[in-house]
Amino acid sequence: MCQLFIGADSDLWRSRTKSLRIDGVATSIRIEDFFWQTLDEIANRDDMTVNQLITRLYFEAIDEGHDMGNFTSFLRVCCARFLSLAADQEIDRSAQTPLSGLNAPDLLSREAARADARHAARQNPRRSGLN
Repeated sequence: MCQLFIGADSDLWRSRTKSLRIDGVATSIRIEDFFWQTLDEIANRDDMTVNQLITRLYFEAIDEGHDMGNFTSFLRVCCARFLSLAADQEIDRSAQTPLSGLNAPDLLSREAARADARHAARQNPRRSGLN
């Protein structure tokens, strides 16, 4: 099992720092290349640069009242959720459909239902057929 991860291109976990301005304030973000590549994929779907995507995510998260104390973790989770939605076939990674055009409430509802089902299966493996 571990070879699947260990055998991957080691450049994927190399950290890289990018500098950008958010609301006129200069800042820098240091995350692994794998996440920069995923952010680039997400940004391209909505005809944005990575810096524009990051700025938009920041402001929309603030508008929702989220604590952005660990913004790099938030960005990593955004990438993981994007990839999870693709794995669950909620979005097509090969398509160039803008994410802004998707029905987010419906996607979030289905995602929550899948999470509830996985949780229930872990709590009661006999009833779910997972012995």
